[in-house]
Amino acid sequence: MSDIEQIKQLRNSTGAGFKDCSSALQEAKGNINKAIEILRIKGISKASKKMLRDAKEGVIAASGDGQKTSIIEVNCETDFVAKNNNFINFVKEISELNNQCNSDVEKLKNFKMQNGKIVNENLVSLIAKIGEKITIGRTKTISHPGAKNFTYHHTVVKDNLSKLVVVASLETKDKSKSLNLFGKQLTMHIAASNPLALDFNGIKKEILEKEQELISKELKNLGKSEEIAKKISIGKLNKFKEENSLMTQNWVMEPKKKVKDVMSEMSDKGVKIIEFVRLKIGE
Repeated sequence: MSDIEQIKQLRNSTGAGFKDCSSALQEAKGNINKAIEILRIKGISKASKKMLRDAKEGVIAASGDGQKTSIIEVNCETDFVAKNNNFINFVKEISELNNQCNSDVEKLKNFKMQNGKIVNENLVSLIAKIGEKITIGRTKTISHPGAKNFTYHHTVVKDNLSKLVVVASLETKDKSKSLNLFGKQLTMHIAASNPLALDFNGIKKEILEKEQELISKELKNLGKSEEIAKKISIGKLNKFKEENSLMTQNWVMEPKKKVKDVMSEMSDKGVKIIEFVRLKIGE
């Protein structure tokens, strides 16, 4: 086999560049298996350096069905790579595995892929091949007995990959088309309005404390007296809770109504929001 043919075979096996393959073959004295090991070691070295950089682009992938739905965030450095076929194929496959693993990231990283290698090994190889930092970010699996999941993709990159994904789980006995329409509208509303929780009680304490701190500083800078500032502060915090709780947000499809009003209209069908998740790339 000629040197060029060896380099070509090595490139096909590893996805590495021409110069890297040529150097690895020289170092391995023409032994292709040894050259593959050399490239893998160099790939890991390259990957570790790239992990220090920011990765705020990428995609969110969804997999599963109406009974069990999983979403996973995979980050990269540029939008160009987010549309790369090697990146897309990798994300699609680990998205399905993520659903099998119930969003257990450590379990996922050690799960075997179709090529016989575990996810972590393929991730390192992909970083070396593409030349960007790539990380597995947030994951979530939603599954509730007697509930149906609805999924909405915004800014689709390809198939089940997009920049923003919403999954909402609705408990109901109703299986009509009207429920499907409501499920779609609800996920679209969540995508647009970005609620922090279902109701006031669901907003994390640290978020409210931070908001309270910002309000207090704002009022202090305006020179308000302590008594007046306290009254204004209560009103502003209540408004923050209202605007960031799903049930008290204005319904995007009909802003004169609140989400809770729409839910009240659906009560005769026994519809109840059990859980929702909204993931936007890089947030």
